[in-house]
Amino acid sequence: MNNSVNNQLLPVDAIRILGIHKRAGEPLGVTFRVENNDLVIARILHGGMIDRQGLLHVGDIIKEVNGHEVGNNPKELQELLKNISGSVTLKILPSYRDTITPQQSCISMERHPAHVRQVFVKCHFDYNPYNDNLIPCKEAGLKFSKGEILQIVNREDPNWWQASHVKEGGSAGLIPSQFLEEKRKAFVRRDWDNSGPFCGTISSKKKKKMMYLTTRNAEFDRHEIQIYEEVAKMPPFQRKTLVLIGAQGVGRRSLKNRFIVLNPTRFGTTVPFTSRKPREDEKDGQAYKFVSRSEMEADIKAGKYLEHGEYEGNLYGTKIDSILEVVQTGRTCILDVNPQALKVLRTSEFMPYVVFIAAPELETLRAMHKAVVDAGITTKLLTDSDLKKTVDESARIQRAYNHYFDLIIVNDNLDKAFEKLQAAIEKLRMEPQWVPISWVY
Repeated sequence: MNNSVNNQLLPVDAIRILGIHKRAGEPLGVTFRVENNDLVIARILHGGMIDRQGLLHVGDIIKEVNGHEVGNNPKELQELLKNISGSVTLKILPSYRDTITPQQSCISMERHPAHVRQVFVKCHFDYNPYNDNLIPCKEAGLKFSKGEILQIVNREDPNWWQASHVKEGGSAGLIPSQFLEEKRKAFVRRDWDNSGPFCGTISSKKKKKMMYLTTRNAEFDRHEIQIYEEVAKMPPFQRKTLVLIGAQGVGRRSLKNRFIVLNPTRFGTTVPFTSRKPREDEKDGQAYKFVSRSEMEADIKAGKYLEHGEYEGNLYGTKIDSILEVVQTGRTCILDVNPQALKVLRTSEFMPYVVFIAAPELETLRAMHKAVVDAGITTKLLTDSDLKKTVDESARIQRAYNHYFDLIIVNDNLDKAFEKLQAAIEKLRMEPQWVPISWVY
């Protein structure tokens, strides 16, 4: 159908001619859909050229670009508009919304952040729109990496949000919504949990010796899917707790002790409780606080322990109040706990800075162990099987709890690991921090 015939089908006063000026490669910030064989504007991206100019609206039909019909292929139109430079003339059929609907009012507010609470999220996965087969327009997508902070500017579409980078700025782009990404990842997570080289690497005997959580958090949700976490920006402040997570034997205790010895007025830790009888050379409150088994069992039942376990017939555990006692002295309480405890600790009550101490490669770990044995620092000999379990367990913890970690340090050298951790803690006192929104409101 030629242009003259096509235009005769439309009321003369319905057609609008718009002129814009753009650079080659500059995106307009719109996406299209096919409706009744026409190309219709599906969404306008916040902060893009079209959004700033306010000339086009969702629902407008694009009929011609520079005098040429556009057809009904959204991808071809996107490529055409992207490559054009200079003056661009658009012939459109407006959507003609005479009344403001509640939905349109929402759109208007989304475009003017002063009217609504700004929403920022921390991303817990990597995303590249060019690898996404579901996105309506790959060029309109926003690439981001795990750990980045995004500002969400439009959540109107249930599947595709509009967001922009906080650090880099720039126009908004499309990202998968929480709902869409949860649906995609739910199937992958189910397969991942039941396969892989790291499943079942801890013997049942070892598991019995490991700490487990109190009834306050006994049923830890291993299958929770982390997509986006709403966060808020806070000025520099000292965290209440420093939580070191890692496999057994990666050096968490050595790092903790070094911090406390070098700066005892700034850092402290808890003294564990036990139902074991004190030995002749032990004093209550030094290495352990000794209580009766009945008292400890009652406190466990009352949810007073962060974690507890039984070893050789005796109970051992860390009391929640003992953490708060250190915090109340103005010091940061350093904890080397099992990762399940993070669900209890990651609140405004404890405000943790969570650091994962990762095991190095097996060959490096083997050399490090040989060095401490040769130096007479330890007499405990570990087999290759023991060292491999440490490496495998480290990988399993990182995979399962990665979304809780603020920092990851591979401990292939204790001195360097300490320096990295020390630098990160000093940075918290000097720079603003993004923290979970629940810590603020």
